[in-house]
Amino acid sequence: MELNTALQSDFTKLAKVIFEKTKASLPLEARKSGMFAVTTIPTGSGNTREFTEIDLQEYAAGKGQSAQAERASVQQGYSKTMHSKRIARDIGISYEMRSQNNYPDVMRRLTNLGSLAGNRMDLDLQHRITFATATSYTDSDAATVATTVGDGFQLAYTAHTLKGSATTFRNRLANNPQLSKGSLEGMEKLCVEQTYNQFGEKVIVPFDIIWTTDDPNTINTAMEYLKSVAAPDYSNSGVTNVYKAKYKHVILSRVATDAAGAPDTTKAKYWGLASTMRTTAHLGIWEEPRLKTPSDLNAGEEFSTDDWNYGVRSGYGIVIVEASWFKMSTGDGAG
Repeated sequence: MELNTALQSDFTKLAKVIFEKTKASLPLEARKSGMFAVTTIPTGSGNTREFTEIDLQEYAAGKGQSAQAERASVQQGYSKTMHSKRIARDIGISYEMRSQNNYPDVMRRLTNLGSLAGNRMDLDLQHRITFATATSYTDSDAATVATTVGDGFQLAYTAHTLKGSATTFRNRLANNPQLSKGSLEGMEKLCVEQTYNQFGEKVIVPFDIIWTTDDPNTINTAMEYLKSVAAPDYSNSGVTNVYKAKYKHVILSRVATDAAGAPDTTKAKYWGLASTMRTTAHLGIWEEPRLKTPSDLNAGEEFSTDDWNYGVRSGYGIVIVEASWFKMSTGDGAG
């Protein structure tokens, strides 16, 4: 398509194709990880959603001859209210770009537009882990984002509470070691000993994800354990590796960033385990990322600038109800 002769309607068709192809190619590491349950929110159903946890007892009770069976107890856990937020960006395709056939710059702008909303959504999802040791943070829009779970504590904490029991549990590994064979076994022990239902009963669920930042050393360590055909700490071939294919490795490249998305090396060694079966982390989609196009009025030109303006719009919310499905270490050796 020659930009200097393109009609606005034809250019918009091209813009839509580029936008959708770019959107489909995004990695969306957190959204696609399985760590967040994704829910589509119907149009016209309000700007909030409440998510709650309900637990049943783990065990049956004894029953005597002709005795009435005990009714199983139901315990409602914590609740969190999700609030929708809307994000947007606009770009202008100038008269000069069109009339001078500046195709590379136009393509870069349209490709970038297709990635902006998806990338921001994934940044917000990953920042729930970035700031898992805090109760809130200030995002790039200067808005305060609460990162507490239903019991009022931060996601990664040493004494989470339960609704139906005085028992507390931790999901932050003691001494916060970097990923190694010993620390991975310590994290697995944490999953075994510190995963409860709201009655304080031990819950046996698979932790099927090992997640890391994009720190090369941490990634390589995880891959060595998961993919080695021999014992990862020894050179003798033919020895079974108990970690082979045990976990799905999820790399979260935006965890080690600050609120604006710039690198933050203090979080580079974050890692942990997660259960997709038990996750209570929710992403609600009010508005999937979509392309906003100029009007056909006046050939789609903005009166004062002669630009063709295109934009991306999206709306979503994030909450995490409780923390037992998620275990982590900050990898910094802090007590």
